Amino acid sequence: MNQQQVITELQTQGLNLVVDTVGALGRQGGAGPSDHKAVTVGGTTVMVPVYTDGAASSPYAVGRDRTTGKSTLTHDGKTVASIDFPKQPQFYSLQTTEGIPYWQIALLHSHNVLATTVLQTCIRYENRKTACQFCAIGQSLDAGKTIAQKTPEQLAEVAEAAVRLDGVENMIMTTGTPNTTDRGAAYLTDCARAIRARVRDLPIQAQCEPPNDFRWFERLRTAGVDSLGMHLEAADPTVRARIMPGKAKVPLSYYFAAFAAAVKVFGRGQVSTYLLAGLGDSKETLLEISDRLIDIGVYPFVVPFVPIVGTPLAGQSPPDSAFMFDLYQTIGARLKQANLLSADIKAGCAKCGACSALSSFEA
Repeated sequence: MNQQQVITELQTQGLNLVVDTVGALGRQGGAGPSDHKAVTVGGTTVMVPVYTDGAASSPYAVGRDRTTGKSTLTHDGKTVASIDFPKQPQFYSLQTTEGIPYWQIALLHSHNVLATTVLQTCIRYENRKTACQFCAIGQSLDAGKTIAQKTPEQLAEVAEAAVRLDGVENMIMTTGTPNTTDRGAAYLTDCARAIRARVRDLPIQAQCEPPNDFRWFERLRTAGVDSLGMHLEAADPTVRARIMPGKAKVPLSYYFAAFAAAVKVFGRGQVSTYLLAGLGDSKETLLEISDRLIDIGVYPFVVPFVPIVGTPLAGQSPPDSAFMFDLYQTIGARLKQANLLSADIKAGCAKCGACSALSSFEA
């Protein structure tokens, strides 16, 4: 069983942790792929589902080498790889002058990425007729694990500490969609400007829906944003309308106009989009949309859908690992042929790559 296969299966089937007491805190709830924990498998750090229903029945578990005492990854009881867990970051022990713990403002993803949802609310979330059915943006807020709005000053303070104490190498800022025509781009601009003033060399990705005015891309870039994410999640219009009825009101044609405009500002390869395989898109649809994105210089970050407890899709099964492996092979080869590589992205989810095995198929 090779590394690509192990990681692909781990991210679709999950890791059975009987008691999660090791490494950094996992991520439960939130706006995107969640219920994960950072795991280092054979030297590669990935985000693996551990808090899902499926993970509890996964054939993958943690064992221990009787000779060395080190942790191992097992599959049906047989050791298949070494395993380790990134340590709890030092910045988690700090708090702001208002008494807010830093970990409620931003979290460590993988082993070197700082991530935050700057606005932990969304105009679509409270109404199930408009909400994205996979989203749990309100869960972490209701559980007291985060705060509704992170100020630019708070984010700059935490970013500085994360870089200084834990060697964080890039930062991701996403947002719930506010009731404004800029779709959160204005607030992300303010946040980026504050962070850049305090931490000059930290690469930053901002993520939001396409704004009504594409001049926001230039404003984000001027404020210090290095790369941009605008996430489709699904490509088939029928799937989009069923899974994300509110967001589907923004048609694919508008997304592609926004992608083209953003690439002109941020550069080829510095704009990316999430595609959640397993929501209903066929393999052919995902390959076709990936080709269109690659042609215009947008990185298609293909990630297996992970059902989150408490969401309408909690009972839906994740995609089959063979389905993901085939997707990765084809898209990875096309990315390599186009020389559109994750390693060249300055910041963001595709740069991190921990929620997907795609980057390992680019080589």
